[in-house]
Amino acid sequence: MKKQSSNKEDSGKKVISSTIILEIIGRPAEQLVTTLEGLIKKMGEEKGVKVTNKKINEPVLIKDTKDFYTTFAEVDLEVEDILYLAIIMFKYMPAHVEVVEPELIALTNNGWTDILSELTRRLHGYEEVARVLQFQNSEMQKKLKELLPENKDQEKKK
Repeated sequence: MKKQSSNKEDSGKKVISSTIILEIIGRPAEQLVTTLEGLIKKMGEEKGVKVTNKKINEPVLIKDTKDFYTTFAEVDLEVEDILYLAIIMFKYMPAHVEVVEPELIALTNNGWTDILSELTRRLHGYEEVARVLQFQNSEMQKKLKELLPENKDQEKKK
């Protein structure tokens, strides 16, 4: 859904035009479309983001499954700043992102600082979740070993 135009401006400020692809898997098929519509609506409500076009494809049954479906949506966006596009990437995790225009995006050191700070903040959040899950997994494995009959038998023999 690429669009060609001459340097669009939104309220006097140059905007960045991009196309993203959101993919989703699940069931029932109707829920996939509803979910994508909701995500796209939320995306359009984000600060500095305007959804200019969307195309949600019909769900397709995934090969070798009974009732798992997949679909995707192509969404054209205009963002006021590259930082807002980066936030969209982290928040909605699109399968594909293409910057349509402008061809050249120059960033100040403050622009880079904002983007890298957002990246760092998100990565630290993911790392924290991963550590908590690792700890919980380790604790559950210990408890499971205590509960398994074969471990109880071995302890009785000692």
